[in-house]
Amino acid sequence: MIVRAAILGVTAALAAANPVFAQTVPDMVSRTALRVCGDPSNMPFSDRKGDGFENKIATIVADELKLPLRYFWAPSGPGFIRNTLQSDLCDLVIGYAAGAEIVQHTNPYYRSTYVLVTPKGSPVGDVTTLSDPKLKGRHIGVFAATPPVDLLLAKGLMGDAKVYPLIVDHRFETPLADMFADLKAKTIDAAVVWGPLAGYDVKKAGGDLVMTPLLKQGDEPDYSYRITFGIRHDEPDWKHKLEGVIRKRQGDFNKVLAEYNVPLLDGAGKVVAP
Repeated sequence: MIVRAAILGVTAALAAANPVFAQTVPDMVSRTALRVCGDPSNMPFSDRKGDGFENKIATIVADELKLPLRYFWAPSGPGFIRNTLQSDLCDLVIGYAAGAEIVQHTNPYYRSTYVLVTPKGSPVGDVTTLSDPKLKGRHIGVFAATPPVDLLLAKGLMGDAKVYPLIVDHRFETPLADMFADLKAKTIDAAVVWGPLAGYDVKKAGGDLVMTPLLKQGDEPDYSYRITFGIRHDEPDWKHKLEGVIRKRQGDFNKVLAEYNVPLLDGAGKVVAP
């Protein structure tokens, strides 16, 4: 999974103890603001201007909790959780893949999958599985150390692949933009990308690029993931409070995800949007 971003942040001070409120929200969680751990330069997820879809989701959560929204900004990659959430500088990561033990997860608020991105009219534009023989001999772009790499290796497709860096400082490097520029220039024939990352730029391409979800078939691995809110362990009241927000505002979350062209799957792994 791709995660987020530079320690240049703002934090809210903890309020004095309130014995009634403390029964529902653990003391470590701020009572005066929704403190979100975020990356200041990681579109389409988040940025300092608030233009990412995770920024919009955070705004909805803050509205439901009737709290001002505050960010602690930090660069994505190794150490992000340790330097933010685990350091008690913020209380919530808006997007984290279910199953990662470094955080406690709420119930998921969406499920998405990796996609194949191709130029309009490509002969592989209808491919929905990395096992499709149409991909043989094609130049495929892929991010280093992402789950599809193993299957590409197993299928003998990495010899002609172009690998792009995954962990970068997004203030200075834009590997997705480089990948999509290579697609348009036909340097590569297709790109395998995490759907929520790809969707926004595919939409901005105005029809020049096509995004096709990669769905589990046969014995292939499942490249879909449930995305949750990440919080600290042992904060059950905070978890339950956030899950109440998810239940109540799921429709609003879905509208944001649709606006950013995030491919969504239902519980059975079927495509429901966009």
